[in-house]
Amino acid sequence: MEFVDLRSDTVTKPTPEMREAMAEAEVGDDVFRDDPTVNKLEALAAEMLGKESAIFVPSGTMGNLLALLVHCQRGDEIIVGNKSHIYLNEAGGMSALGGIQPCAILNQKDGTLAVDDILASIRSEDVHHPITRLICLENTQNICGGVPLTVEYTRLVGEIARENNLSLHIDGARIFNAAVAQNVNVKELSAPADSVMFCLSKGLASPIGSMLVGTEKFINRARHLRKMLGGGMRQAGIVAAAGLISMEKLAERLADDHVRAKKIADGLRKIDGLVVDDGPYTNMIFLNLSENIKLSMQRIAEKLKESGVLIDADNSRRLRLVTHYWIDDEGVDKSISAFQKALTTVE
Repeated sequence: MEFVDLRSDTVTKPTPEMREAMAEAEVGDDVFRDDPTVNKLEALAAEMLGKESAIFVPSGTMGNLLALLVHCQRGDEIIVGNKSHIYLNEAGGMSALGGIQPCAILNQKDGTLAVDDILASIRSEDVHHPITRLICLENTQNICGGVPLTVEYTRLVGEIARENNLSLHIDGARIFNAAVAQNVNVKELSAPADSVMFCLSKGLASPIGSMLVGTEKFINRARHLRKMLGGGMRQAGIVAAAGLISMEKLAERLADDHVRAKKIADGLRKIDGLVVDDGPYTNMIFLNLSENIKLSMQRIAEKLKESGVLIDADNSRRLRLVTHYWIDDEGVDKSISAFQKALTTVE
């Protein structure tokens, strides 16, 4: 059976064009900086996000960790959202490997950090306090519904950072989704930040890899730390070739994922027993089971799988569905029908 996989946009497989480019990629030893395909990808990433330099890393988690390690010393503190990926889903790397302390403040419903909360969290000069070094934003904000942060808000936080001698890092794992959803150039979303990480391996459909961008000095230090963490890849042009196609050809088509997410959400709203959140804002649909549904999410997942649809059922009553390159219009219809069948079939 061919499955419609809604678990995440991390499940994307390389496109046929990517596979061909990977097979034919010109490669070299990237640690020696002589892999021409990686060099081309890094130059393109820096140019597209309006920064001086970029580095190719195996994962978004490593990209974010490198940024934190460059910006902060051991014992420093970062201001970060309590629903952010950096805080919740990166295995405590900032603390375990960087000795960095998070100051987690409330993510608002729209994914932002309230300005007053940011200002109140900046430490005063006191020997008893850790030193505040960094503000971290996430765009799009995953747990808040895949909601994109605006150019205006990002500029405002950038101004706060500069006025308080802080740096600003954006976990932009899906920043191209944010740009497409708001019809703005990704450079505008990244301009206020000192560093930005974005993933090639989610909606952009590459099999591996993320990019970290910033000043040349910042990236040179990140390159040293990448080697320390075991991320110095050799003939990485094989996977960088897919990343070039992601950036050159697939970024704009993310709008198709957003349209299909809306179609799925609209279809699910008509099914008794499902309470769908507002949105979707990009490629993520969040929903809850209503009280009249006695089935567990795990049992619903089993029934959906029988109909050829995969979901991530970690939570017993709440669910996230994610559209991506491999979800077409037929997959949209199949998903809605599968949910209808799963919730109406008598056990």
